[in-house]
Amino acid sequence: MSKKKKIKVATQEFLDIAEIKENIIVLKDGTIRALLLISSINFALKSEDEQNAIISAYVSFLNNISFPVQIVIQSRKFNIEGYLADLKVKAREQINELLKIQTNEYMNYVQELVSMGNIMNKRFFISIPYNPLTDKHKNFLQSLRESFVPRDLVKLKHRKFQRYKKEIELRIDSVMSALASIGVKSAVMDTQSIIELFYNTYNPSTSPQEKMTDIKNLRIKE
Repeated sequence: MSKKKKIKVATQEFLDIAEIKENIIVLKDGTIRALLLISSINFALKSEDEQNAIISAYVSFLNNISFPVQIVIQSRKFNIEGYLADLKVKAREQINELLKIQTNEYMNYVQELVSMGNIMNKRFFISIPYNPLTDKHKNFLQSLRESFVPRDLVKLKHRKFQRYKKEIELRIDSVMSALASIGVKSAVMDTQSIIELFYNTYNPSTSPQEKMTDIKNLRIKE
């Protein structure tokens, strides 16, 4: 039991995340990140003119931003348990016997289709950073010290955090506006969504069976 606890603590120490609050990820080095969930475009179905317009808008987007961004594609096996559960409820509530039979047959078809191959669900994200010390170079001792600083010591003060947050919100608006010109929809991920994303990422085998507690119901010790 004690070994498992030690492993868990050690794993957390290797993560770069100090805390997640107000839809912002605070890293242990004092920098912050915002995450955008973005839609995809079926590029192959577009006409040649539309494809050229998308490419041109994307090139313009890359040339106009003055800060780095990270584009992440996450692939996960498609989970249809919730969808099948809804279908079962509708089948039970169906008055028309023929529609009830067709609903059950459709459920069986979907289950067989998924079992025949790995149907993957893809999600697309953009990570937007803000580093208040971009123009300052840290020496070796400073970098070494930061790697061992407990997360409680790197939590940003409220005023400083709000100032950083305003700066990164300007970057968020800029990126979302540029994505809209390409025809890509985007949304800022909130605190609950970010926590669930990282939980699912680091626990791919157990996360489908376990549901995260809502952030409002969490009790966090300071």
